Amino acid sequence: MSNFFEQELRKLFADGSIIESPQFVGRACLGTLGGDLRVRAQFVTGIIANQYNALKIVVLNRTDGPVDTMVLKLKDLLGTKAAPYIWDDSGKAQWYGYRPTIADYETIRQATDDYLSVFRAEIHRERPPAPKSKTPHPRRGQER
Repeated sequence: MSNFFEQELRKLFADGSIIESPQFVGRACLGTLGGDLRVRAQFVTGIIANQYNALKIVVLNRTDGPVDTMVLKLKDLLGTKAAPYIWDDSGKAQWYGYRPTIADYETIRQATDDYLSVFRAEIHRERPPAPKSKTPHPRRGQER
């Protein structure tokens, strides 16, 4: 049975287009970025302990640990729409004051993708070029 946080993370990342091979564990979504890079996304609190008002994204190297962390505040992403946050009242979590729309989820997804794309670009730049063949291919009509 999934909890509220897992359900919300699934709405954002279950399709695997932003976080590859997503796995949902407790209140977190874990997945891969490519190479040795992994990612963890979870809703986090601000000043008030049971008000989850931001999405924290941690990029991890599989062997070396944390690479970078970004905290995306929902208010910054979604505007002043009643300061959206998840309220956790004795284990029963729900959106408080404002329920995100499909467009809001897409805004959160896009901000996450923009952030993670920096690390995906690094993965692609680090790949060495394919080795060039040292033996020339015979031309047509000159096969041995």
